Amino acid sequence: MADLSQEEWAEQLENDDNAVILDVRTPLEVEEGYIPGALNIDIYTGQEFMEALQKLDKSKNYYVYCRSGNRSGQACAIMNSIGIANAYNLAGGFMNWEGAREE
Repeated sequence: MADLSQEEWAEQLENDDNAVILDVRTPLEVEEGYIPGALNIDIYTGQEFMEALQKLDKSKNYYVYCRSGNRSGQACAIMNSIGIANAYNLAGGFMNWEGAREE
């Protein structure tokens, strides 16, 4: 797991052909805005969250975010523990993300 600054995360993501953006916020938070193309798996769903992670392609590079960077950091650690080697946490989270889209 790596904590990346907003700039590092965006730059690395842009240049990664094997990238998946993962949003671990609640559905209500997603309704307030999201990064286009992100897959949403709510970390607060417990076992459902774990089961969803188990189904992910372990060969992909995951760019993970939440509101502040705390839950996404936890998610990255969990992902590493189940064999997903490349999980990158968006330090500072979505609330500081300049590319956020509100719908």
